[in-house]
Formats: sequence, C-alpha cells, structure tokens
Amino acid sequence: MEAVEMATISPKRPLSEDDEANTDENKRQKLSEEPLKGRENSDPIMVEAALEPSGKPEVKGMKNKTTRTEESTERSEEEELEGSDEEGDPESFADMMKHGLTELDVGITKFVSSHKGFSGILKERYSDFVVHEIGKDGRVVHLDDFSVPVDDEDPPEENFAALSAEEKRQLEDLQLFKNKEGSVAIEVIEDTKEKRTVIHQAVKSLFPGLETKTEDRDGKKYIVAYHAAGKKALANPRKHSWPKSRGSYCHFVLYKENKDTMDAINVLSKFLRVKPNIFSYMGTKDKRAITVQEIAVLRITAQRLAHLNKCLMNFKLGNFSYKNHPLKLGELQGNHFTVVLRNITGTEDQVQQAMLSLREIGFINYYGMQRFGTTAVPTYQIGRAILQNNWNEVMDLILKPRPGAEKGYLVKCRVEWAKTKDPAAALKKLPVKRCVEGQLLRGLSKYGLKNIVSAFGIIPRNNRLMYIHSYQSYVWNNMVSKRIEEYGLRAVPGDLVLKGGTAVYIEEADVDSYTIHDVVMPLPGYDVIYPKHKIGEAYKEMLATDNLDINNMRHKIRDYSLSGAYRKVIIRPQNVSWEIVAYDDPKIPLFNTDFDKLEGKPHEVPAAGGKYKALKIEFSLPPSTYATMAIREVLKMDTSIKKQTQLNTVWLR
Repeated sequence: MEAVEMATISPKRPLSEDDEANTDENKRQKLSEEPLKGRENSDPIMVEAALEPSGKPEVKGMKNKTTRTEESTERSEEEELEGSDEEGDPESFADMMKHGLTELDVGITKFVSSHKGFSGILKERYSDFVVHEIGKDGRVVHLDDFSVPVDDEDPPEENFAALSAEEKRQLEDLQLFKNKEGSVAIEVIEDTKEKRTVIHQAVKSLFPGLETKTEDRDGKKYIVAYHAAGKKALANPRKHSWPKSRGSYCHFVLYKENKDTMDAINVLSKFLRVKPNIFSYMGTKDKRAITVQEIAVLRITAQRLAHLNKCLMNFKLGNFSYKNHPLKLGELQGNHFTVVLRNITGTEDQVQQAMLSLREIGFINYYGMQRFGTTAVPTYQIGRAILQNNWNEVMDLILKPRPGAEKGYLVKCRVEWAKTKDPAAALKKLPVKRCVEGQLLRGLSKYGLKNIVSAFGIIPRNNRLMYIHSYQSYVWNNMVSKRIEEYGLRAVPGDLVLKGGTAVYIEEADVDSYTIHDVVMPLPGYDVIYPKHKIGEAYKEMLATDNLDINNMRHKIRDYSLSGAYRKVIIRPQNVSWEIVAYDDPKIPLFNTDFDKLEGKPHEVPAAGGKYKALKIEFSLPPSTYATMAIREVLKMDTSIKKQTQLNTVWLR
C-alpha cells in the first residue's frame, strides 16, 4: 500500500451570530484566582486546534540501548517558548499568521490511508476535546468519587467554622509573611478545653507552617498562632503533625477545564498556601480541553483538598487515597481521547472508510505542529543553532523582531533590542520577566553580550532542551516522510526494529516476519544507529546541509549532547470507536463528562435530523504521540494555524 500525498481542506466554518453570542464557557473559566493576579498567561490564543497532552519524561545521556526510549519534553513547545497577540483582532491575527509554519515546512507531507478527506471543526469548544490519563496499571483514570477517606486523626469538618473570615484572613497574611506582626492572637470566647482544641486543629489544618499555643492575657484565654520554622515552612509541610500510619502522599484525580496542568497546580498551591513543588504527576495536560489525570501531593489531607471543590470553578478533585510514594513523569501508559469534530461534511461511507483505516492501519507518528512554535522563527531553527554552537545566532533568533502573532509587550521588547542591543533597556519593556526572552535578557545583563552561553543557561533546563528536541523532531518528520515515499507501508531490508529495547536491522531473510507497525526510525544522536538503506544516507545529507556531523553528535556543553532515541513510524490507536451525531444547536455539548455524570446531569439528546453533523470519536494513544496527527489522518486536513487562518479569518473566539 502506498502513502497518499497531502491535500488541504477547510477545517472551519465562519462563526454564526449564535456562536459569537455564546459566552457561557468563557464565564465558567473566570474562577476566583485572586492570588494569581500578575502571573503571566503563557497559553497562546492561537493553539486551539493543536494541543496535545504529553506524558514522557525527558531522556538524557542514556548509555544502555536496552532502556532507550524516545526523547520528549514536559510541555508543548509553543506553550513555553512562544507568545500571542492578545490585543489583535481575528483579521490582523490571520494576516500575521501568513508568516507562520505549515505542515510542509516541518516535514509533515504524507498520509497512509486512501479515503477521500472531508472537513470538520476541531475544538470548536474546549469541551469537544476530553483527555483521560491511562495510569501505569493500564486503567483509564476517571473522576467518579467525591468521598473523603475516613481518618480518625483528621479534624471534623465543623472545626473549620471555628475561625471567622477575618481571623482566616489574618492567619493567611501571617503564613505568607504579609503582616508586620510575628503572631496572630485568637480570643477563646467560650473557654473550654474542647473549644481550644478545635481552634488549634483548625489553624494547623488550614495553615501549614503555623504552630499554636495557649496564652492568658488580662484574664482571657487566647490561641496564639506563630511561625514554627520560618519561610521554609511553606516548602516543607509540618512533619510532626502527620500520622505515621498514613501514607505521606495524598493521591487524587484532578478534573480540569480549559487550564493547563502547570497553571492548575499553581492555582491549587495558592489556595492551599503551599509551594507548587510538593505536587507530582505523570504527565502534563494542555489547556484547551477537559482533562482528567492523577496528581499526588505531599502531606496535604484529602479533607483540605476536598474543601477546594467549594471555592474553585473549572476544577474538581476526587478519588482520594493515601500512599507512600509520589508520581513520576513518564509513568503513565498513555491517554484516552474523546473528540467531537463538529460540522463535518463527509458522508457516512467516507467516515466509515476513514475510521476503519485509523483503527486497522493507524497514522504516521509525526510530531505535531505545536512542537515547532507558532511564529516566523520556528523553535527547530534555534535548536539547530545551539547544536552548531552558533550562540550569536541563538541570541538573535530568540530576541530579534519577528512577524507573527505575539503579545504586545514582546513586540516592544524586540524593537528595543534591535534598536539598542541593550539587554537592560529591552528587559524594562517586559512587565513579566519569566518568559524565555526575559530570562535571556536577564542573563545577558548579568554576564554580558560576550558570554551568551552563560546568559542562555539562566533559562530553565527543560526550556533550553525543548529547542534541540524540536530540531530532532524536525529531522525525524522529514526522514519519515522520505521513508514512506521511498518504500511505502511495508517493512524492507535495512529498516530498524526494536528487540528488547535494542535497535536491530531487518535482514532480507526475515523481512516477511515484520510489518510497518514494527519499524522504528531514530531521532539523531550519538547513541543510535541509522537505517541501512537510502534513508540512512538521507539523514547524513540533511544534517550535513545544516553543518552538523551525524557521526559527532556530542556537544561541547554536555547538556546539549543528544544520545538520540527511536520512535515508531506508524501508531495504531487502541479502543477506537465512533458515531455520527446530528445536532441543531452548536452550543450544546454532545456527550457528558465525568463531572456531569457525578452531578447526575441528564444527557442532552441532540435533535434527530439536525442541520449539522458531528463525528464523535474515541481512541487511546501511547505517551508522546499526538492526537491531532490521528485526527489529521481522518480528515486529511493541514493542522497548521497558518492554513486554518488562511481558510477562515474569523476562527478566533
């Protein structure tokens, strides 16, 4: 079977007046996040149609081929490295996106199925894209229980009412070192031992890091709260107050809407008044979706966590349990997706052919568009400059003015840099310094323009490595397209397969023992082997064109030495199912979420014979694969923002 060349179709319809009037989801997103004021919003507006959950940890410097897995990053590329123009209207945004990338630019050119493509709207509503984590035990994670584990050592719920709103405010200020006093005194109105115990328990439960004592003052009893261990108390929850018989970690299921994992954890940590680093998880989930995943937190009771359900919108916490271990990135087995593609144009026969092909053949395991950024400076170009040891170009690519959709303050910062080459002056144009540009400018201010390597090193390591991982992904995409163009969808002698984690060549005598689903291709690095046919030479030629030596992938700086990894050419989704749903109202959800089911919300049955058709599909994917690439195979559509905005200039919400 031969691969089919890519054809572009319209993925969007113009917004109707009803659509534009639909603000119910936006209202739901405005949760009470007062502690988060001033925090930079790092989620680009423009990635609505191309966000994936990821779940694999970064792989560094592995020596043993039997344990090598694909190198990946913790967050979507554009989420950390790119901005958006929050001040632009749809027309100006579309105009700016003329400078963006298309799939062709990053090597995504082939399809494996022969059906005719059809159009559909991906993520018209964030609730049309639902992701459930698949845990390390292979079970799909669901939120289906709000009950709190019974624990005799937990204070009763009514204890929290022992503190007035004003007392809670004073205690919060004390705990966060916002007041001048070193303590807060709470008068015990009804002085009994039981009443004092309740207040002691309430303070310690709600405000980790605070200790309490009882004092007599002018004949009255006071509970005095004070800091037990200085500022370190926030980062290290009090050990002595945690029962020895209880596991140190409270595991729970987090259901979230339209919020990425890191932002969600920041919200939870603010409301719990703890540091975000006491949370752990198996994989990050992106913003424009409803996602369900397992989280673990150190020494926070299920009772306190359940309390958040009363004050947070767009979040729900449940399925609580105590365990002795945290969670680790990469432990998950994958993700299960439920996706609604609205306003599809395909016939039932076309849909049937497309979905049968997805189930039986699968899709090319390309890295999706979000891996490469959204502006005129692709992240892989910066990665290539790092590998070339061309640090002036790295600095220039990150900081120079660029056409494309970006936040206004980033544009001003870039203009200042181009005009003055003064990092301090450019930095003043940034209201928030935590973006990559701000971190690099801070480094240049500290180390000077002649020490770009040290300045670049100020950027968090995962963010720096995203650039070179993007370059690896760019090479891989291009090479897999060449491989499929040259040899089609069959295993051939010289291809690579994994045996016990070690890559071996397919020999002529064994070729009938393998299919395309067994074939892997390498991400370039110093510890991989390359195919023994034309594609092996193509790797060398591509890297040589980029002034890189495929036989010398070790970098002068150890962090940027890539060992390489192997990635399957074709992924066949598991648990694939689908149905066509007719509907009239584009605002109604077409299936119930975990939270809807817990609330007992009746499922709204769409109108029979409605004027629109939607395709609801479900499938499971392993970590580090992109659901948008599976959907691309179904629709035969270009998933790049550039193509989508060219076809429809009013797609932005």
